[in-house]
Amino acid sequence: MRILHLDCFSGISGDMMVGALRDLGVGEEVFQSAIAALGLGEEIHTHFHRVEKLGITAWKFDVHAHPDATGHSHVHTHSGDEHHHHPHGHHVHGRSWAQIRMLLQSSALSGVVKEKAVAVFERIAVAEARIHGVEVEEVGFHEVGAADSIADIVAACAGWEALGRPRVTCSCLVEGNGWVDCAHGRFPVPAPATLEILRGVPLRQIDEQAELITPTGAALAAVWADSFGPMPPMVIEKTGFGAGTRNHPARPNVLRIVCGDDQGDTTPAEVACLETNLDDMTPEMAGAAMERLFDAGALDVFFTPVQMKKNRPGFQLTVLCRPDEARRIAGVVLRETSAFGVRCRIQPRFTLRREIRAVETAFGPVNVKLGFLDGERVQAAPEFESCNEAARLHGIPVQRVAEAARAALG
Repeated sequence: MRILHLDCFSGISGDMMVGALRDLGVGEEVFQSAIAALGLGEEIHTHFHRVEKLGITAWKFDVHAHPDATGHSHVHTHSGDEHHHHPHGHHVHGRSWAQIRMLLQSSALSGVVKEKAVAVFERIAVAEARIHGVEVEEVGFHEVGAADSIADIVAACAGWEALGRPRVTCSCLVEGNGWVDCAHGRFPVPAPATLEILRGVPLRQIDEQAELITPTGAALAAVWADSFGPMPPMVIEKTGFGAGTRNHPARPNVLRIVCGDDQGDTTPAEVACLETNLDDMTPEMAGAAMERLFDAGALDVFFTPVQMKKNRPGFQLTVLCRPDEARRIAGVVLRETSAFGVRCRIQPRFTLRREIRAVETAFGPVNVKLGFLDGERVQAAPEFESCNEAARLHGIPVQRVAEAARAALG
């Protein structure tokens, strides 16, 4: 199984996370499409650029506010690790937790990205509720409710999905010391909200007068990571660096993400196989259920004709998913089909190490999925959606674009 290890030697923030994912090879269009799905185009625009931090070249992700009719920006532009702070009260600033949840759930984002992003914001909301002694539904965010922080979190979740939803591990988080000015006074570093978000997460304070962890970064690490500690054994594939804004004299202000395979190319990993037999669903409803399951993060969904009791023709629905998602995906099956039960078994599987690579063709860049066996490339398949988009743009058959992509690989 592919692993992303978050090496947070200079802390972590949302924009640093997005920059590092971009450096790992996630296309800029993935992030832009996710942000566009939220309908925030009138409030912000985003871009990437390369920067250097103490000799390390990294991607910097910037979110800029559009000025309103008076010429003033109506959302804050984030500045990497010039961190966001929460007010110590529960008045609504930016967007509230309820507004953000509605924005995400009503968007055109995939089901997996919605679920991850909601979980990150819920982590922040629960922390705020504990600090202020209010119900979670009453929580209002300050800067974290602004469009730039929403863009950071959603873009990060979309980047993770684009990499194949890998397992995430994280180093022990490090935080500086000193004081920070919040909306209601000066507070010691780590800030109260950050500490509450990191409840149950290993944290080490270092002797550096700086705040290194944002509430957004803290929530991403807390929600994403399966474990915290040294980098697990893995076959290293690539490393990505995402930059913050400030320049620290003692350390490069970057987040490093190491991407690799935890056991090698063909060592068996595990997959959950969910099955149920159905004889009372129309083809239309079955097709709709398949769409819902893919949106929810299923790895594969297929139907097999079967002969059921009382001589009724029917079909077996089979869903493959990650073992840790089996209960949630089974719930989708039970809600979206006529099934009263779902069988589940965990099976080993052998997989090729996969990589998405953009190749240049006469019709523009096209994404190709590559498969590697013991370091040797043994599979190359042009991605249909990428080929189809180029074919529509140039008014040519999709097969012609696919052939051009294969030829460009050499």
